[in-house]
Amino acid sequence: MSFRRIFTTLFTVCVLFALAATAFAAAPVKPEDSFRNAFPQVPFDSMTPTEIPGLYEVISGQRIFYYYPDKELVVTGEIVGKDLKSRTAERKGAMMAKVVKDMPLDKALKIGDGKKVVIEFTDPDCPFCRRGAEYFTKRTDVTQYIFFAPLAHPGAITKIEYILSAENKVQAYDAMMLGQEIPANAKPASPEIKRLAQEHMDLARKAGVTGTPTFFINGQMVVGADLNRLDELLK
Repeated sequence: MSFRRIFTTLFTVCVLFALAATAFAAAPVKPEDSFRNAFPQVPFDSMTPTEIPGLYEVISGQRIFYYYPDKELVVTGEIVGKDLKSRTAERKGAMMAKVVKDMPLDKALKIGDGKKVVIEFTDPDCPFCRRGAEYFTKRTDVTQYIFFAPLAHPGAITKIEYILSAENKVQAYDAMMLGQEIPANAKPASPEIKRLAQEHMDLARKAGVTGTPTFFINGQMVVGADLNRLDELLK
């Protein structure tokens, strides 16, 4: 092979390497990868483009926020259209509706047989939860599906296991929500009941519950013993 052919071959290889390197350097970084690099401590489930060019909706559990990859900025708050309707609230409502639809109600404590359905996450040692429980004793038009999430009072797990183990679960629930103690002759919770109590906690996390009481009514979430809001949604 002549020197000219060797030189031409080497030159061609170098040009190809240079072009490949340029193309690689110019390849855009995916928004998901950009977010993971910028905020590695924040898990997320999905990322989709919004109506605003360059801005992405990020779903993490039941939270919605926004990411601007060009500046590696996270934007919190709501996107509101000219119709004054919150696009963010609409998305959250759709997410909540799906969560409620998929909730395994057969694993909840059921109270009442009214036409209006309330799904609740509660804690027997939470004073605000007890206020909510008292509110529902005055209504006969509601069916409650109650899950337990002792987020602020982990010691309440024994009361929860007692309720779930009881032959008359509604009676046991009423007693615990009134602040009574577990009867001395109560049997220890079985492994199945302990697993059920843990499943309630897992469902709370999946539903984005961060405090108790939390209610789901007609696809709307109510956090805290907001009795006025409960009245509005249960009209």
